[in-house]
Amino acid sequence: MATRKAPATEKIPRLHFVTGSDEAEVRMAAKDLAAKLAPPDAGEFGMETIELPADTVDCAVEMINQTIGAIRTLPFFGGKLVWMKGVTFLKDSVQGRSETVQEALEKFLGALREGLPDGITLLISAPEPDKRRGFYKSLCEAAETTVKDKIEIGGFGGHSEDDLIDWVADRCRERGVKIDRRAAEVLAGRIGANSGQLQGEIQKLATAAGEGAMVTEQLVRDLVPVTRAGGIFDLSDAINRRNLPLCLDTLSQLLRQGENAVGILLAAIVPTVRNLLVAKDLMERYKLKAPAQPQFFASELRKLRAEDTAHLPRKKDGQLNTYGIGLAAANAARFGLEHLEKAFLACRDANRKLLSGHGSEQTILTELIVRIVAKPEATKGIR
Repeated sequence: MATRKAPATEKIPRLHFVTGSDEAEVRMAAKDLAAKLAPPDAGEFGMETIELPADTVDCAVEMINQTIGAIRTLPFFGGKLVWMKGVTFLKDSVQGRSETVQEALEKFLGALREGLPDGITLLISAPEPDKRRGFYKSLCEAAETTVKDKIEIGGFGGHSEDDLIDWVADRCRERGVKIDRRAAEVLAGRIGANSGQLQGEIQKLATAAGEGAMVTEQLVRDLVPVTRAGGIFDLSDAINRRNLPLCLDTLSQLLRQGENAVGILLAAIVPTVRNLLVAKDLMERYKLKAPAQPQFFASELRKLRAEDTAHLPRKKDGQLNTYGIGLAAANAARFGLEHLEKAFLACRDANRKLLSGHGSEQTILTELIVRIVAKPEATKGIR
């Protein structure tokens, strides 16, 4: 989902390359680019698409040879786009490692370095390439290259949950609708960084909302199915917002789907309570302001010394993973610090009960959630 341009170098005129680890985004970006590059007045003669399954070495070589032939065949009406579409043999695969395919690619690269004939434009689209290969590196240097890589939530490449939410908002605008922040959070939380599935759900939501309308949180909850990951997000979100009915509904749904009770506890409940406790403690101890949006809390955390934030969760690159803490900070005013301390200990006790096998799993989790989320007067009698 992240877009970047290849490093500037001497390019072969009219050679374009769309690639990256995000197959759905590569496919859509290449389709959009093909529409722009095709000569407007040449009709069906203006674009020649070369698309083969390339599931064998012979198919891969045939696709390469057809492309070489196509770029050497002059157009009838002044210009032609040749689209080498959906190349799969640049992946780390049997075909991609074949010496026969590598020899054909060297021949192809030689033809490209001779330059494309006047009036010929070549577009190559190749998802999930093996970026270690020499042909891939040479093509990136020679072509106008657009890379569409997946956003890896958890910090790889500097991406975050907030980047994914922004991506959802951008795709909605492209579809002619708006989406409010809460709706984008719920959609991103339910689907995750699966751009193909996100695009499909956004199209469905845009159709349901209508041109120029606002996609609301309720519309997302009504139309987007809850996956396992989506249910975990919904439960965490409901705890943050101290919404007991939504907590209990989501818990029941997860259990009906066959989710493991300990898994629900450790994936949704414990991390949420821990983040709330950490955020509340930091805010009270250092007089930090509650953020209007989760991403804004990063600026508050930067005011602190390194030793004050050493216990906070980190991304793979070692930087603070501020989104989860920011989300908790935005909701921390709903809870007292002492209450959250007791809630965290209650999570420990619930884990022991679940592991011991004594008592109903649903009852244990229900009582825990009530203790965490309900107001104090509602928890009287719950042990």
